[in-house]
Amino acid sequence: MKKIHLFLLSLCIVVISFFYVNDSPSADKGRKYYEEAGHILWDIKTEEKIIAITFDDGPHRKYTTEILDLLAQFEVKATFFIVGENAEKNPEIVLRMYDDGHELANHTYTHPFKVTVPQLVKELKQTNDTIFSITGYSPVLFRPVEGQYTDAMIDAIVKEKLKVVMWSWHQDTQDWKNPGVKKIVNTVLKGTKPGNVVLFHDGGGNRAQTVKALEEIIPELQKQGYKFVTISELIEMQKR
Repeated sequence: MKKIHLFLLSLCIVVISFFYVNDSPSADKGRKYYEEAGHILWDIKTEEKIIAITFDDGPHRKYTTEILDLLAQFEVKATFFIVGENAEKNPEIVLRMYDDGHELANHTYTHPFKVTVPQLVKELKQTNDTIFSITGYSPVLFRPVEGQYTDAMIDAIVKEKLKVVMWSWHQDTQDWKNPGVKKIVNTVLKGTKPGNVVLFHDGGGNRAQTVKALEEIIPELQKQGYKFVTISELIEMQKR
């Protein structure tokens, strides 16, 4: 009898644990679910030589300006995931991004590493309102800080009519660590595949290595036949 009671107790614990994990706000339904639902983009499957380069944490007065100069030089478009409070400090750079034809996207207002869902929603609205006040454009894309999210966060983001954008798993340059120009270049060039989304940073610290790496990466990928597109353009190509 004692063994039966222990068995039933263990069974109850397993069942409760199962439902707790799957119903928990912090549970992750997984990439397949969110890709099929159209809520999160990592990259797209295509044979066409297209690639999207993205920048987080800016704008920065020095490094974002240098990156914009470089993009203009090579006639390349990119997507910038903007921190709202940085946009307020550098409205002229945000306006230049927009006027140059780059895509403006949301990366929270204060770049918090831990945030509740209500706080996140507030930050999303603050950043979109800030960008709209500068450019007249309201972003439709969002990237969570450090790529961290929960199911509850995704539900809230979708209700705000924003799509979450991550990056190709092998295309995180980790340039924020200042690993050296060569390592940033090798990460991108060795990992590049059609439909990739590459993660760079234009703010949040010294991004001189990022700028130098881009001077090598962009012309080399163009030489290989790659076309640089914004995230929204990538999404449209996915629909073909």
